Amino acid sequence: MRRVHMAAAARHRIAVTVAGIAVALAALATAGGGAAGAAAAPRTGPSGTVTFADGAGQSPNYIFPITPGAQYGINNLTYFQPLLYRNLYWIGKGTQLVPNPVLSLADPPVFLNHDRGVRITLKPYRWSDGAPVTTRDVQFFFNLLRANKEQWGGYVTGDFPDFVTKFTIDSPRTFTLSFDRAYAPAWLINNELPTFVPLPQQSWDRTSAGGPVGNYDLTTKGAQKVYAFLNKQSATLSTYATDPLWRVVDGPYRLTAFNSSTGYAVFQPNPGYSGPVKSKIAKLIELPFTSNAAEFDALRAGEIDYGYIPYTDLSLKPTFTSRGDRIQAWPTVGLNYVVLNFTNKKYAPYFRQLYIRQALQLTINQPLWIRTILKGYGYPDYGPVPVQPKSPYVSRYEADNPYPYSPGRAARLLTAHGWKVVKNGTTTCVRPGRGANACGAGIPKGAPLTFNVIYSSGSVTTDQEFQDWKSASTAIGLTLNLSSVPFNTVITIANPCTKGPTCTWQLASWGGWSFGTPYPTGGQLLSPANAGGYADPVNDANVRATHVSGNPNAMVVYENYVAKTLPLVWLANQPLQISVIAKRLHGVVQNAVSALSPEYWTVTG
Repeated sequence: MRRVHMAAAARHRIAVTVAGIAVALAALATAGGGAAGAAAAPRTGPSGTVTFADGAGQSPNYIFPITPGAQYGINNLTYFQPLLYRNLYWIGKGTQLVPNPVLSLADPPVFLNHDRGVRITLKPYRWSDGAPVTTRDVQFFFNLLRANKEQWGGYVTGDFPDFVTKFTIDSPRTFTLSFDRAYAPAWLINNELPTFVPLPQQSWDRTSAGGPVGNYDLTTKGAQKVYAFLNKQSATLSTYATDPLWRVVDGPYRLTAFNSSTGYAVFQPNPGYSGPVKSKIAKLIELPFTSNAAEFDALRAGEIDYGYIPYTDLSLKPTFTSRGDRIQAWPTVGLNYVVLNFTNKKYAPYFRQLYIRQALQLTINQPLWIRTILKGYGYPDYGPVPVQPKSPYVSRYEADNPYPYSPGRAARLLTAHGWKVVKNGTTTCVRPGRGANACGAGIPKGAPLTFNVIYSSGSVTTDQEFQDWKSASTAIGLTLNLSSVPFNTVITIANPCTKGPTCTWQLASWGGWSFGTPYPTGGQLLSPANAGGYADPVNDANVRATHVSGNPNAMVVYENYVAKTLPLVWLANQPLQISVIAKRLHGVVQNAVSALSPEYWTVTG
């Protein structure tokens, strides 16, 4: 899953067998299966420059593919790193939520020992320095990740790499993974195996810039030293386009210019790219913006080939359609929500009370936001499984909205639990204690029901939504003090903490998650390492069941529990963006897991 800044009655069992996965992937490969769903046209050499607008405040700031939590966002994981370093398996064939065999670095996996292991064979790719991409490069990534897993933003206790008991190199192009138990192939192929990103061991296995390349990663201490070096180099944004480390790539592009202050990035085709689809454009420029308004001004001026319309400017669509540009919503598998800081010692007692979480949810009018603020382009979030794009995993309980907008119900809940509700004033605790009709353990008498909320800046739409939430909450005496800060600041602040100045945040929203998979388990969303420090053994067991159980009801149990207990406060969701694609730009298909495949794009004129 990637952090993003926004701009059915029962789950159907996944009818996928090991042989079925292989056959399906092979069939896709035979059919072409690229981002545009067709074989690449004959090339006459790349030509033309394409400008792509990053979301407001979402400029890239981390290049090393083992990304820490503070940088674990769509700005790095989707728009930046994959252009240079490709994952072992690419998810998304155009708008279809399926593995893409054409853009994957490996053949379909072969599951072994009743799903207790897997054998994978690499395709004949090469690094840009001419060295082959081998199983040693995959092992290098695995060793670094295993030795430094706590530093990785995607780490979930018990998941990858924890469940891998042995990594065996069978040949330069084939390796075998052994697991601690059997796992569901659908979960592995969609969620875990795409996590692997081969790294150039022959270039990066060093502990200093001037030091020799070795096999340091083969020991835990050595792998930690290598990681420390690469992490330090990645923190030096000013050398992204010049450091020899980052020039060794296996993706379709290489980074040729980068502004460390703004995030302005220039990509050009990697002449040594081994993939079947070579870039048809000569240059891709990713443009950073501090606000949606600034991006829209540049879009109207014709300075952007692939940008987006802010919701507040949708009335100006004819400005673009009249000149032949295409306007298209970009729906992705994602969620939008507010995170509660369960590790803030002062406010955790409040957030542990279900009735308080319910009151927060009941003052959010998602249908109104969708109809008015989002101009009909949004869709609701009532639980942890996205309703768009259409998914077979959405349960009836979640879809029916367990907590529809009702400030009156929220006020009654507060009154029943020992609060004196003062409409348009300050609601305070008058019955402290642990009883069923009391405020709850850790909440003192006279305490006001007041919370600080930080959210991503740069979007008028987001401002309007949070102001509406504040207004509805104020009506029942629940005070929300709002503060908007840049996206990168929110995701840096909003992480679990135990003490000190970094533990002062209370509620935070960066725009939600974009899943990198069509199988939306809670592995990262609500794992023990989740951003808010939420911990619940029942939820942990439910999540685990979605990974290992063949029971088709496992996802339903997980999502219904989360939808009922509200560890997150759900907000109206929206497409990743309402895209504006210039008349001159062709071949763009918007991937449902928000990935970019500019190697399919062409320009005319």
